[in-house]
Amino acid sequence: MSASSGRNTDILIIGSGAAGLTLALRSADFARVTVLSKGSLQEGATFYAQGGIAAVLDDSDSIESHVEDTLTAGVGLCHRPVVEHMVSHSAEAVGWLVAQGVPFTSKQGSAGSSAKPDAATLSSLHLTQEGGHSHRRIIHATDATGKAVFETLRGQAEKHPNIELLEGCTAVDLVTQPAQDGSGRVCVGVYVLNQESRKVEAIRARFVALATGGASKAYLYTTNPDGASGDGIAMAWRAGCRVANMEFNQFHPTCLYHPHAKSFLITEALRGEGAYLELPDGERFMERFDNRKELAPRDIVARAIDHEMKRLGCDCVFLNISHKPADFIRNHFPTIYERCLHFGIDITRERIPVVPAAHYTCGGVMVNERGETDIQNLYAIGETSFSGLHGANRMASNSLLECFVVAFGAAESIRGKQQQTTLVEAIAEWDESRVTDSDDEVLVSHDWDEIRRFMWDFVGIVRSSKRLQRAQRRIQLIREEVRDYYIKHKVTNDNLELRNLALVSELIIRCALERKESRGLHFTLDYPEQAVEARDTILTP
Repeated sequence: MSASSGRNTDILIIGSGAAGLTLALRSADFARVTVLSKGSLQEGATFYAQGGIAAVLDDSDSIESHVEDTLTAGVGLCHRPVVEHMVSHSAEAVGWLVAQGVPFTSKQGSAGSSAKPDAATLSSLHLTQEGGHSHRRIIHATDATGKAVFETLRGQAEKHPNIELLEGCTAVDLVTQPAQDGSGRVCVGVYVLNQESRKVEAIRARFVALATGGASKAYLYTTNPDGASGDGIAMAWRAGCRVANMEFNQFHPTCLYHPHAKSFLITEALRGEGAYLELPDGERFMERFDNRKELAPRDIVARAIDHEMKRLGCDCVFLNISHKPADFIRNHFPTIYERCLHFGIDITRERIPVVPAAHYTCGGVMVNERGETDIQNLYAIGETSFSGLHGANRMASNSLLECFVVAFGAAESIRGKQQQTTLVEAIAEWDESRVTDSDDEVLVSHDWDEIRRFMWDFVGIVRSSKRLQRAQRRIQLIREEVRDYYIKHKVTNDNLELRNLALVSELIIRCALERKESRGLHFTLDYPEQAVEARDTILTP
């Protein structure tokens, strides 16, 4: 291979959601930042997030209460110091977002001010409640919080002279080399596929951050956009990073069940505002599973729905908020109201058909509170990472909070290291001299479909050792096929995603087989009881 100086930047951020854009904006005043998106900038989970951001802003609430609610939802696996760190910085995160101009809903119904926020401004924000929370502490922008956050941060990033936003760029692999002090490896850049030119180029960077989201596309039914193929987790693993708790895949209890409604989530805030879950005959059922009823944590609600659907042989259950005033519904949930109406469902008068769907990856690349990984100058933030916040079950609206707080910490970490970190002079050019264009793309689509189906059937809401072992045998065969295909053909976005999805699916299965208990989001028929000692499942390359 020949060496190339190529494109370079101070900080290369892979992913353009809340975590990536926050790190970019927090770093751009002291560094040149390049943000890569493999699709359009908005094609990440942030844009589609409906619920909100959990933060302690009300006098009746407390940091201690938010911490305890999170620990309870996480079923013994949350790292308390991490939870306390995240929650104690929640008001700071919301204040920063208000200052950026995010139009949060206020108690008067209008958007929050974009002026420099003070205590009065923050106390004026409207708070809603979601499952697992003992208080109203969810800051939101009606029912399209992610869209409001994304569009605001993108607008700020587009205006900043030190931020470069690149669309249609798929990261292939991280480039690492031995650290000069002999302490492990250091990340020096990334190989990136330009989807327009179909060429792979090396981008040198002093720091690299993985903000690629989760891996819920491993499942047949998911609320996530198409790009959620676990890219960052797979790249970090191949580079030598540990991953943890990949068995904890959160299934959102309420995804719209309609043949034409692809991946449309019905926010938990509906249940926070009094919506009931009902069987086809109108009977409420959650009280049989948990005394918190519809406001139980997501793992409990998802398992309850799954149980009732299998018991009755029905295709879905129903979410009913029609007992609330029509104006209240339309004002609080305009996005859901319009979307359901598009499919012929008037939620002010009719029930919403819902099913569980894969929603959030609680495990990921192991990091500390500042997003630092096992490899020097490599960071992982947001859903790509495992910080210890979510434990065995993520509590609603803690995910966006984590994005902001860890991105803040990562920016400070990079600021402290920048004087001692230089660009490498060159990275070896990508070698495709012995590969050809594929003439059989059906192999990619077939393996993709097979993975997603057996992951849903065998590694889903309810598991067993037999199902997991069957899934393990299948994923090992598919990974061999994928490796053979990858070696022989020029890379494309589709085969890169398949390569990552197959690897991450294997990590999920390995973690699930190692956990000999049922805890939180991992429920297995062979070990239905919870172990006395709570331990993380840590895999090392």
